[in-house]
Amino acid sequence: MVTRRDFIKKSGLAIAAAAMSSSPLKAMMDIRKKEVAGTMENGYISNRPKPEARHFTSRAVEEVIADTKKKLKDPKLAWMFENCFPNTLDTTVDFRMENGRPDTFVITGDINAMWLRDSGAQVWPYVALCKRDEQLRLLIAGVINRQTKCIQLDRYANAFTHGAEASEWAKDYTDMKPFVHERKWEIDSLCYPVRLAYHYWKTTGDTSIFDAEWKKSMALVLQTFREQQRKENKGPYRFQRNTPRASDTLNVDGWNNPVNPVGMIVSCFRPSDDATIFGFLVPSNLFAIRSLRQLEEISREVTGDIVFAGACKELADEVQAAVHKYAVVNHPKYGKIYAFEVDGYGSAYLMDDANVPSLLALPYLEAVSANDPVYQNTRRFIWSPDNPFFFKGKAGEGIGGPHIGYDMVWPMSLIMRAFTSREDDEIRQCVRMLRDNDGGTGFMHESFHKDHADKFTRKWFAWANTLFGELIVHLVNEKKISLLNNL
Repeated sequence: MVTRRDFIKKSGLAIAAAAMSSSPLKAMMDIRKKEVAGTMENGYISNRPKPEARHFTSRAVEEVIADTKKKLKDPKLAWMFENCFPNTLDTTVDFRMENGRPDTFVITGDINAMWLRDSGAQVWPYVALCKRDEQLRLLIAGVINRQTKCIQLDRYANAFTHGAEASEWAKDYTDMKPFVHERKWEIDSLCYPVRLAYHYWKTTGDTSIFDAEWKKSMALVLQTFREQQRKENKGPYRFQRNTPRASDTLNVDGWNNPVNPVGMIVSCFRPSDDATIFGFLVPSNLFAIRSLRQLEEISREVTGDIVFAGACKELADEVQAAVHKYAVVNHPKYGKIYAFEVDGYGSAYLMDDANVPSLLALPYLEAVSANDPVYQNTRRFIWSPDNPFFFKGKAGEGIGGPHIGYDMVWPMSLIMRAFTSREDDEIRQCVRMLRDNDGGTGFMHESFHKDHADKFTRKWFAWANTLFGELIVHLVNEKKISLLNNL
């Protein structure tokens, strides 16, 4: 489908080309084309930085871009893929060798800080290409090494600064430290580094990342998960902030609402950086189970720490049993579904948020099977008006969340729906909405208004950009080219 915006863009360029057919003007246009980072194809000019301005260039990634673009007949989709897939490498990474070891700092985009979650997710799609590009492999190893350092700096922090510069959140009422940007305790902050390291190991076979420092950090991960089961006490973490946003601080003197210590792990904040209402955040607990089982495997097969492996398995089994007992509820319309949050006392919050881990994204994270009947029931609930943060309008539909508010759809939710779908029509609908709701920028955003695609938040959100590119590569690899070429 050619949108009105596309028609105007292409028509205008055609008229301009006719007017500039004289030799001098054509020569000037050719020079200008060479100055931009990419080339003009079908009326679209690459929005990537000029080659010399890119933070990192991978031969393997460039090959994937070129190969994928050849297969995509939809000019706008091809343009968006070229802009989005390399966005993390183009704009957010700072790679260097320190004392013979790779070190990579990854900002999230328009916020100059490194989130453990975002950084792990941003480089994830490139891991599969490491065997084709040694420098890319070193860059990914550098992210793992940096995450290892960050966990030791503060295992309860979610985001870190590049240097010792002061954070805008330095006055938060919590145990703020140098190099910490924000100190919101989110379970997934400790899961993403495990996920990335495990995937890197399985893909490359390189075990050098599992050194003494990494093992020290993983011991802190296990310790933190146990502390936040809150069996004996509330643990050491407290947080408050002077803010007009209730979701940016914790009530009850910074401890947040009480939980019954039934075996699940408290997450004071969601992946959206919003405070939880009931502390047992279900998708993050399911993600933690998966991470603990990955740690168990690494400990048995690589580091040889059988005791630590057993401790990881024991906690994973305990959390899994608690989730099945306390986090599955009977919905009058959908049957058994996963709650979004529970407190162990019998209270449950039924919704889903777009940020990953979400209930929708659980199969993508390999936390549950896509064939799990409880997941399928949950999925139907999530993508319906019964989810209070599902929005549908003239521009598109999808899941949002309290972080941005009413009527704002997150492209990330559309990407996750496509990743976890078993229906081609559903996937096609998601990709079409992603293509048509970029606000004319050629990039993904944090959110867009359900009725107005040109009303969006965060013009530079590298996680969403790279995730979109990952989806397109995934669909190509799944031999769904015909679907992509017939939106």
